Amino acid sequence: MSGEKILVCDDEEAIREVVSTLLEAQGYRCTVVPDGFQAIQQIKSDSHDLVLSDIVMPEMDGMRLLRQVRSQDADIPVIMVTAMHDISIALEAIRAGAYDYILKPFEKDQLYHSVSRALEHRHLVLENRSYQQNLEHLVAKRTQELSLTLRDLEQSYDYTLEALGGALDAKDAETEGHCQRVTAITILIAKIMKVERDHLRHIARGAFLHDIGKMGIPDQVLRKPGPLTDEERLLMRRHCDIGYTVLNKIPFLKDAAEIVLAHQECYNGSGYPRGLKGEEIPLGARIFAVADTLDAMCSDRPYRKALPISAARDEIKKFSGTQFDPRVVSAFLSKPDEFWIQLRKNIGDPFRFLTMDEG
Repeated sequence: MSGEKILVCDDEEAIREVVSTLLEAQGYRCTVVPDGFQAIQQIKSDSHDLVLSDIVMPEMDGMRLLRQVRSQDADIPVIMVTAMHDISIALEAIRAGAYDYILKPFEKDQLYHSVSRALEHRHLVLENRSYQQNLEHLVAKRTQELSLTLRDLEQSYDYTLEALGGALDAKDAETEGHCQRVTAITILIAKIMKVERDHLRHIARGAFLHDIGKMGIPDQVLRKPGPLTDEERLLMRRHCDIGYTVLNKIPFLKDAAEIVLAHQECYNGSGYPRGLKGEEIPLGARIFAVADTLDAMCSDRPYRKALPISAARDEIKKFSGTQFDPRVVSAFLSKPDEFWIQLRKNIGDPFRFLTMDEG
């Protein structure tokens, strides 16, 4: 016994009784009403799986009832049962959303077949909707799980980058802490310029790893206390290409690799290794150039003491348009000296690269 609930609406009591008796004998549960208004009240107060309705009824006819049912719950199939042998009315009912149209007098098998098909249709519609909802829920759940996995994987990558930065500091002790400071400055300038958040992490990685290619430079050149020969200078310049070659092989560092390759380019095209000019240089590399000069000038070196930040500000302003992108210079100059002094003092210890693009 199926037990589906069917609402039978007909102004003739005898028809209501015959239809409901036949359907209940098939295991359906029937509610009978004499007009459309009462049918609507029943639908509002209780759930039904199917409506069988006459067309010509007092108060509210079957066509109005059909439209009301479709507007309230489009999933309930409606079968019109009528003595009106008019094909235009039948077509109107079908266009208005009726599932089927049965003419009186009808054979009981015809009634059973129509009701069975209508309920099967409803079952398939609801089953498909449930499947879609479950599928959407499953996709959303899997997407969230994948996002968490990717975030964890990305964090593990960034821990590795921090370790690489530490290894580079150990190799080039003269610039210890430079990677951390220049990354922080680069990201702050990028934020002042309102760089999109998704791009910040690539810029942070590029700034942090800008000198990773020096791992491939011999120690006798990298740590040479005196001036470099022309040959050694050319060898030192190769660190941009070396760094790019290493990072470009790693999918999540491809954007950072472009910054590493271009971090010694100058805005007027006089830099290396490719002599890029203006916006040919990746934005991250143009921002880095200002950050790198600021940190280098304000840090102690074996050959001089740290210079005041005002000297760095004057230098950066002087070479705006030649060495530096004027837009980046403008962003840097928009903050007072104390802002940059405090930033350099407050770099985390231990340094947390993971948080550089937050906030």
